Amino acid sequence: MRKLLLAGIAVAMMATPAFAANYRFVIVPKAMNNPFFDFARDGCLKRAKELGNIECIYKGPVEHEPATQAQIIQDFVTQKVDGLAISVADVAAMTKSIEAATAAGIPVITFDADAPGSKRIAYIGTNNKEFGTALGKQLLKMRPDGGKYAMVSGGPGAKNLAERVDGVREELKGSKWTEVAGSPTFCNDDPALAVQQMTDMRTATPDLAAIVPIGGWPMFAPEGFKAFASRNKKDIDSGKFTLVVADTLKMQLELLRDGYANALVGQRPFEMGEKAMDTLLAIKKGEKVPEIVYTGLDLVTKDNVAQMLK
Repeated sequence: MRKLLLAGIAVAMMATPAFAANYRFVIVPKAMNNPFFDFARDGCLKRAKELGNIECIYKGPVEHEPATQAQIIQDFVTQKVDGLAISVADVAAMTKSIEAATAAGIPVITFDADAPGSKRIAYIGTNNKEFGTALGKQLLKMRPDGGKYAMVSGGPGAKNLAERVDGVREELKGSKWTEVAGSPTFCNDDPALAVQQMTDMRTATPDLAAIVPIGGWPMFAPEGFKAFASRNKKDIDSGKFTLVVADTLKMQLELLRDGYANALVGQRPFEMGEKAMDTLLAIKKGEKVPEIVYTGLDLVTKDNVAQMLK
């Protein structure tokens, strides 16, 4: 994970163009040690290069720390950057940060995780309620017989994650599935902790029939996830234990291909990064932009995982 972080910082530093950019736009992830956001960064850098007059700056907390994210945004406000795209780690904290940036004349949009009650101009990303619904549908399709299930979430203050939890629950309401006490757990976007929480839940409830991580965190520690799945492989193969996981990064697709999970529901972070640049540029040009831009979902099982890996 440290290598991923260092690589991300290196790429972001190389993004500084040799020419004087007309605009400096910043993309602020929840955490830079989360590989999901690497794709948003890559989309941002690609689009900035294509547009030619934009510098894409990528910076956020190393780990999921809302207070640090707020301080980073304040630093960029002080620097008078030309626009901010924020994945909101904590709605309350970010609403204040967005208000401060707006008061300084800096347009703010959100991506991946929204703060709809704030002064942000637009949101680009997943319809998170539909995302949760899709996770629930995948589980129902694979296991209509039901059983006990649990969810793993990230930060308790993230509105997008709460919407996913609600979506899963609504889809499974009235079915033969029942959620166990203590679900969801909150891993604060820590992959190792997410794997540990899955292990603890399986130990505490031996007849647990499914775990649904509403973000890809446990798979972002592929060796740890593989070890967990290997210990439960007999039940996975027999259909007694099901893993439906959010996101479709390459490492996740490979784990699904190799039989360590049953299904994935993926977002499109690369497109989020691209559209963030387009939207901020349009705002600076005085153009009207849509308030909500949904980037879509991808449903992946063993039947189409090979195609997704191409």
